[in-house]
Amino acid sequence: MEVVRGVEETEDMQEPGGGRFVCISLGEMESYYRYSRCCQRLDDILQREDAPLCAAQIGSELQKQFAILPGGRGMNGSPIIVFPEFPEFSELHDEEIQSVLSYLTSIPSVAASGVGFILVIDRRLDRWAAVRATLLRIAGSFPGNLHLVLVLRPTTLFQRTLSDFLFKFNRDEFKMKVVMLSSVTELHAYIDPGQLTTELGGTHEYHHDSWISHRTAIEAFALMVKTTAQTLQAFGTELANDAEATTNLLHAHTLKTDQMKEDLQVAQSQGGRLLDCINEPLQTDPDYCMTHDELENLATVQRLLGQLDETETAFDDFWQRHRTKLEHCLQLRHFEHRFREVRSQLDVTSERLCGFSEVSVSPAHAEHVLRELSGHEDKACEVLDGALSLACEGDMLIENGHYAEDSIRPKCSELRAVCKDISSTLRSKKSLLLRAMELHHSLDAASRWCEEGIFLLASQSVDRCQSQDGAEAALQELERYLDTAPQHTLPDRSAICCQYEAVLSAQLRDQVERVFQKQSSVEEMFEKRRVSLKKLAAKQTRPVQPVAPRPEVKSPLSSPNQQRKDRRYSADNVICKKTESPVHNSSTRHASLSEEEENLAVLRRHVMNELLETERVYVEELLCVLEGYAAEMENPALAHLLPGTLLNKKDVLFGNMSEIYQFHRRTFLKELEAYTDCPELVGRCFLQRMKDLQIYEAYCQNKPRSESLWRQCSDCAFFQECQRKLEHKLGLDSYLLKPVQRITKYQLLLKELLKYSKGCDGCDDLQAALSSILGILKAVNDSMHLIAITGYEGNMSELGRLLMQGSFSVWTEHKKGHAKVKDLARFKPMQRHLFLHQKALLFCKRREESGEGYEKAPSYSFKHSLSMSAVGITENAKGDNKKFEIWCNSREEVFIVQAPTTEIKTAWVNEIRKVLTQQLQAYRDASQQKSPDSVFPSPTNSSASASLSPFRSNGQKNQKKPEEKKSELSPVPDSNSCSSPKHKDEPVTSPTTDRSSVAKKRFTLQGFSNLKSPKGSALSPEHGSKRHLVKSDPTPFGFKAWNKASLSVDATDEIDGFSSGEDPMNSDPEDEVEKKLAPGKYTVVADCEKAGPQELSVKSGEMVQLIREGEDGQWFVKNLRTSKEGWVAAANLLSLISEAKSSQSLSSSDGSVSGNLSTSSSCSETYTSFSDIKP
Repeated sequence: MEVVRGVEETEDMQEPGGGRFVCISLGEMESYYRYSRCCQRLDDILQREDAPLCAAQIGSELQKQFAILPGGRGMNGSPIIVFPEFPEFSELHDEEIQSVLSYLTSIPSVAASGVGFILVIDRRLDRWAAVRATLLRIAGSFPGNLHLVLVLRPTTLFQRTLSDFLFKFNRDEFKMKVVMLSSVTELHAYIDPGQLTTELGGTHEYHHDSWISHRTAIEAFALMVKTTAQTLQAFGTELANDAEATTNLLHAHTLKTDQMKEDLQVAQSQGGRLLDCINEPLQTDPDYCMTHDELENLATVQRLLGQLDETETAFDDFWQRHRTKLEHCLQLRHFEHRFREVRSQLDVTSERLCGFSEVSVSPAHAEHVLRELSGHEDKACEVLDGALSLACEGDMLIENGHYAEDSIRPKCSELRAVCKDISSTLRSKKSLLLRAMELHHSLDAASRWCEEGIFLLASQSVDRCQSQDGAEAALQELERYLDTAPQHTLPDRSAICCQYEAVLSAQLRDQVERVFQKQSSVEEMFEKRRVSLKKLAAKQTRPVQPVAPRPEVKSPLSSPNQQRKDRRYSADNVICKKTESPVHNSSTRHASLSEEEENLAVLRRHVMNELLETERVYVEELLCVLEGYAAEMENPALAHLLPGTLLNKKDVLFGNMSEIYQFHRRTFLKELEAYTDCPELVGRCFLQRMKDLQIYEAYCQNKPRSESLWRQCSDCAFFQECQRKLEHKLGLDSYLLKPVQRITKYQLLLKELLKYSKGCDGCDDLQAALSSILGILKAVNDSMHLIAITGYEGNMSELGRLLMQGSFSVWTEHKKGHAKVKDLARFKPMQRHLFLHQKALLFCKRREESGEGYEKAPSYSFKHSLSMSAVGITENAKGDNKKFEIWCNSREEVFIVQAPTTEIKTAWVNEIRKVLTQQLQAYRDASQQKSPDSVFPSPTNSSASASLSPFRSNGQKNQKKPEEKKSELSPVPDSNSCSSPKHKDEPVTSPTTDRSSVAKKRFTLQGFSNLKSPKGSALSPEHGSKRHLVKSDPTPFGFKAWNKASLSVDATDEIDGFSSGEDPMNSDPEDEVEKKLAPGKYTVVADCEKAGPQELSVKSGEMVQLIREGEDGQWFVKNLRTSKEGWVAAANLLSLISEAKSSQSLSSSDGSVSGNLSTSSSCSETYTSFSDIKP
């Protein structure tokens, strides 16, 4: 039988193997013992009656009747097995003989079987060979104990004689006691005829079919009783570990009990019918004498029926107690489940309560914490009421005699103790917060009194105090204001510290000290002003003694000394007060501030307080969303409310809100609070954490996906349940918008701080922080447009950082051969949205807005892209200050872009110029790191150098004028022909002999680094100016190596471009007008700050005059606007055009060596790339 297993109800009843036990009562144990004994006895009966085989299993073999058990007994009580005449015995299989003999030997009782069996073999009609074969097969397969074998030998003379003779020789072969009989008369000498059937000369009537039927019924009844006993034994008393399993177990045991009761009734009914069947011969013939087998069957059935009745009675008693135990167990499981829930709620409540700080940093913070604590108190009261109610339920279970009293009572005590602790902590924190808020209000009242007093002193003008009435009124005004001091100012410092000792943190203690110092300073200021006003009032009210009119004597009131005394009050009218100027991580310091400075300081503090308060609220709201919504998506209790569209979509719905929360809670809020007393320095905090604030870009980029997912399931029961628990009036979508609102809020607060911090130490940091925040907002806005681009097959991450984006009107024109082909719709521009990256410019078409919310955002179809290493720009086009040109491939493809405003156009042109300039500078830096000998072959290799001009016009290459052939590619002769007039405009190398060999292996960017100057001028090489040489990279920007003939750039005196009055849309480059360069004049393309005493600070767009060229790319120039002189980097300058209005244009081409700079004489200055110049 099973051990009475269950669940431990007390902590000290743990089994070593991990099992747990239930304490049960004595009556229950006795009931279970009786029930177990009944089942055991029933099992013992079945063990005795159990046979390895059943009649139903070998029914076909028994029907052959080659061996029978008629029920007779020998003289010593041995069971008799008869082998009737069966001519086909030799054809039987050994398995058949074995199974039948095993079954027949299992029927008699153990005692009868122990005496041994008597076998009667009837072979009177057979031959000796068959007799011998039968004896051998029986000897080899009989499973029981053989007492005697009686053989009725063949009756024919020959077979009888043969059998007598052969039996004597083969007796030992059979290995059993065999008696050969000649007739049934001899058989009666061994067995009483009453124990033999009529076939053997006996009187016992035997019906084989009836015998098989009785055996089958008895065995079926025994099997049913056995099954019932096994079911009863397997019922068990194990208890489940949770409420649901206990409920299922109680239901299953109830059904099982009903089934078992039904099976018992069926078994008893069948046993009664079987008993009637066994007693049937006695009912028909009272003198009928039952055989031993019939008597044994009758006794077996009667024993089984009696044991079934006793077992049923014991089971009924046991079931009543067991059902009560299961019901108590179910109550206990419900109690334990609710206890775990309530205990968890109490832990959460206690943990949340511990998170409320009783020390606040400001009144608003104290009110916020107190408000949150009050809200938490309402929820905590509900939890506490539930806990106490559960403790009362536990007491009721104990009173009702529950078996698990040792488990329930400690839990009830624990609930009451935790509730008491939480209530006590809640009252304590609330009391401390009220004290802290009271102190904060007192400090604020004192600070406001001081500030209003300062304003009062500042509002008393000097003119007002000149008169007697004015001085008296001002004095009375001061006196009235001082009378209000007891109601607003702080009492003694020691009294404050003693009264609020429990809430005085180090920060709050410093704040109290500062307020006392400020209060003392203001009182001192008031005292000084009052003394001054009293003196003024006293002087003005002093009576003037009448004197005789003596003109020669001057009145004392008009004497210089007296006038000086009258004006002495002006010294007291100046407000000089000591106040505290907050310095980060340092002790307070006192400084004398003007009234305006004090006002600005107050305003800065207001803005800083708003920043901190909104930051704390923001962090709380993020935590509320993460705990109340995001965490609940993993709560199994709410899994049934979660729609399928939200499965595994938490990252889509909430984005990286968790990362944002962790950053603000752990880092940003704490660092902002460190600047509470010095708001003008908070810009440093923003600058230090600017990279961390870029996490908002990922959140904003995910916002459209989040918005779309929210619209799909905003009405689901899950969100409604979460909103109900949080008691939010607004839905989740409003809180998902908080991070977007917060990142935009920072720039507004920084603007306010910057407005009130002019001239402060942190003003520059505030300005830089504001610019950085605006940069983040711009990057966020640009990225939102960037993710809306469709149709671009490349990887946008390879295009570099997105610099600008905007919508423009675009015209295009293409030049095929020598003819220019314009778009058919040139009068109707294309509307394109341009995306400027560091490495490419994308042209996209804006699609119609559709949908709602974020889905209403525009989408962009990719149309065209230009590599920034292959484009050039012309700043002005067609005389329209809103248009500029972007072109490539020697102006074979030109895009005329019209911006909405001139400001947008200027910003785009400056940004594109900056990109191209950076590419050129990158090439310069890369080329200067190369060895000059690895660029071009030595002049001794008979390699000619070609003259390449960056100012060469496209219109020159088809003209045959000799003076225009200077700009074409032409081989440069060796050094012996340098003086030929034909090459007078070739590049002039530096006269410095140690650099001449290097110069032969370089090319120069004429017009950018070295302008051709008239002979004899101050800029000519004869006057010592050095050529600015640029080392050439054999594969700059990944381009193919140059031909063996190295190229040098030659500047001609004539360049081409659009005329000032010509429409670039309708003109060809062949029609451009030649102009002269203005030697020595340059424009600044990038701001350059002064780094040394001899350097010059210049701004982008200023014009300078070259005075002389120095080493390392430094030029000594004169600023034409400020007339200052100094050194600047030549890389920041572009040459100007004489007698023409100049605007710059840049180009950097994939086919160029470096991307070059040039100028144009028209309103637009065009810079071509090296790839535009054909050899």
